[in-house]
Amino acid sequence: MKSSIKISALALAFAAFTFGAKAQTTTPTTTSTTASGIRYSIGVDAGLPTGKISDSYNWNLGGSLQVDIPVANKLFVTVNAGYDNIFGKKNIDGSGVDVPNIELLPVKAGLKYFVVSNFYVQGEAGAAFVLDKTKIDANNSAAFIYAPQIGYQFKLGGKNYIDAGVRYEASTKLNSDVDDSKVNFVGLRVAYGF
Repeated sequence: MKSSIKISALALAFAAFTFGAKAQTTTPTTTSTTASGIRYSIGVDAGLPTGKISDSYNWNLGGSLQVDIPVANKLFVTVNAGYDNIFGKKNIDGSGVDVPNIELLPVKAGLKYFVVSNFYVQGEAGAAFVLDKTKIDANNSAAFIYAPQIGYQFKLGGKNYIDAGVRYEASTKLNSDVDDSKVNFVGLRVAYGF
């Protein structure tokens, strides 16, 4: 059951990515913006924990809103806010113990640079606010996060596009006394941009 949920989520993300690629009818450019030059996107975020956290957590799912503000040719300042739920394992190691989910509210800002055509590199940093500290035994209300990402924007028509990016996201400790309380994952964001 747990594996089928992971596979389903990744398959859905891949299907959205593929659909975006097939929907491309013209050569996309990086100039698809609003009249003010600002781009907006709303997306689904999914990922797989890495490092020590993967011993207790299966995967994560969430959503995010992002604004891309042009500052130079091919260069945008990004502001991103969202929600992440990292799903804890059930009956861990046959002990009958269920690991509680980690619920975070990440807020990040950074830069997005289009290397060629619609292929970009992006780097963001910010804070992940812990929504229920007592449930996961965290003594910090927030943790520093950083997220390097690569991605591609598939033009849909007009000023609309699909933005698909793969990132690595990492945090500082949620509990200052526990070295293994960092949240690290490899994630996929598939977003509708306008």
